[in-house]
Parts: sequence; C-alpha cells; structure tokens
Amino acid sequence: MKKIINKPEDFVKETMEGIIAAYGDRVKLYRDDFRILLSDYPVKPGKVGLVTAGGSGHLPVFLGYVGSGMLDGCTVGNVFASPSATKMAKMIQACDFGSGVLCLFGNYGGDKMNFRQAMEDCELEGIPCRSVIVTDDVASSPAGLENRRRGVAGMVYAFKCAGAAANRMMSLDEVSAVAEKAVKNTRTMGAALSPCIVPEAGVPTFFIGKDEVEIGMGIHGEKGIEVHKMMTADELTDILMGRILVDMPLGENDEVSVMVNGLGATPMEEQFIVYRRAAQILKDKGVSVWMPHIGEYATSMEMAGVSVTVFKLDNQLKELLADPANTPFYTNANRLEVSL
Repeated sequence: MKKIINKPEDFVKETMEGIIAAYGDRVKLYRDDFRILLSDYPVKPGKVGLVTAGGSGHLPVFLGYVGSGMLDGCTVGNVFASPSATKMAKMIQACDFGSGVLCLFGNYGGDKMNFRQAMEDCELEGIPCRSVIVTDDVASSPAGLENRRRGVAGMVYAFKCAGAAANRMMSLDEVSAVAEKAVKNTRTMGAALSPCIVPEAGVPTFFIGKDEVEIGMGIHGEKGIEVHKMMTADELTDILMGRILVDMPLGENDEVSVMVNGLGATPMEEQFIVYRRAAQILKDKGVSVWMPHIGEYATSMEMAGVSVTVFKLDNQLKELLADPANTPFYTNANRLEVSL
C-alpha cells in the first residue's frame, strides 16, 4: 500500500487540520473538535440551519460543501464510518440560528441511527429538527423501492438547492420540501475500475480484474450489479445513462443538470469524454442541459471510475441551483451571469 500519510490512525485528524490551515478564513472547527466543521460566514438571524454527516474518505463530500449558500455544518467519522450521535447533536446545536435545523444526509444505517438519536436529543432542548435522506443511487434498489437506495454524488444538488432555500429565509418545512423535491428528481449510476484502500485497513475494499469494470458499485465498495469486460467510454456512458433514463424517463423540452463525478483517480479528460456522450444522448431526446458539473464531487479515496448524475429541473430548482454559493470546494460564481 502506498499512501501519502503519516500514521493511519491520524488520517482524519490531519485531513481536518489541513482543511483549516488552507481555508480557515471560511470554515472553523467547533470548539477545536476536529470531527465537527462549521461555516464561518455571517448568518442571518432566523435562517434555517442545514447540516450533514457521514464517514470520511469522500472529499469533497461531505466537508467540502460547508460554507456560504450550502451547508452550515458537517461532522465526520472515521473513513467510511458514521460519526457518533453525540457529535451530531453538538453540530445541530451549533447550527441552530432560531428557526430549526434540517439534517440532510445519505441513506446509510449508521448515519440514520445516529441522526435519529441526535435529533431527538436536540428537540428535547427546544430545537426543531427535520431530516431528508438522499436516495439517488439507481443501482442499489429497483424503482418502487427508492427508499432503500443509497445516497451518492447526487446529494450535492440537494445540498445546493436546500442551502439556497435556507438563504432565502424559507421556513424549516419549506427548506425540507425543497430538499425532498431535489432528491426525488435526482438519479445516479456509477462504475468502478479499481477498488480503494481504507488507510487503517491497508487492503482493498473489493477485488476487480484489471480488464473489468463493475457497474453500480457503492462508494464504500458495496457490490455492484454487473461486471463487464472493459469497454469504451461511449459504451460505458450508454449503460449508465440507459439505467438512469429507464428509471427517470425524460422527454422533449425537459431540462436537466448533469454531473459527471470522478471517484478519486479518474482524470478530468476522461470525465469530459463521458460528459460529451451523456450530453449527446440527452440532445438526441430533445432534453436540454443547464449548468453541468464535471469534476470530483463525491470520491471514494483513490477509486478509479466515474458516476453520472441527472438532476431534473423545474423553475424553482433551477433558480435555487443558480443562487450564489461559495465553499472551499464549490462555487458557482462563474455561472451567475447565466440568465434564467
């Protein structure tokens, strides 16, 4: 195993120290607790707080979206492991600005259990809480059982739209409704070319042959739905987009945002080749693409591969996606001149 780290047990702590050293003008730790990251931007009194949590090892998810116009706080556990309910509760308390807190997170057992406990504890202290669970991974459960699906890269769209809604001073119920609508309009499919290695384990999370590609794997190394011999970029994109479009059919005059996400070790050039084909497929259907996202948005350590997310827009979601956002790992400042 070759990794540029010091002690494996210090991986998360030193990652957080590096983020603070680089972006301490925009984010801060909660009372020097390296598990809890908070936005350091000014907040309007009465704004709904927006928080998330999950295991480390997925940067920019989750820590990278704490900032202006997106998340107010994030707490992380060890690599691929949920943080504790106690840490979550402290984060929720720190992000209560007077109108309650929305907890927006992926569909994973530990995160759900610990958030449930943290929210109960905070509500006993008088903090209104809501939760919305992201379930965008088409591969992890069939249509009709969407509540069983994992939350993957599509959660970035939910963070962005819910964050914008909170910045517009919408109520807790309204921000929650925006998040739920964003989740319902988001589909993701991924493919892995190689596994990843958890620093403290020191071994690959799964095995895949050198000439193989796994379709539908999870971002923690969960088993996919198919294994194929390696194929061209267009062939792979056709499979991923085909699965998405069967699950969420689109027609002429529909409008979407598309995210092509590297999983940690995929060059940008390859991501753009995938986007090129995805955009072509949508154009042939009469579907227009607005504000595409290409890059590293939700990784799995050094896994090679790609995921494609399609986010179906309506007028409200489009406006919220365009609202200003500025975090250490996300900005749409170069898109704000686009007229709606």
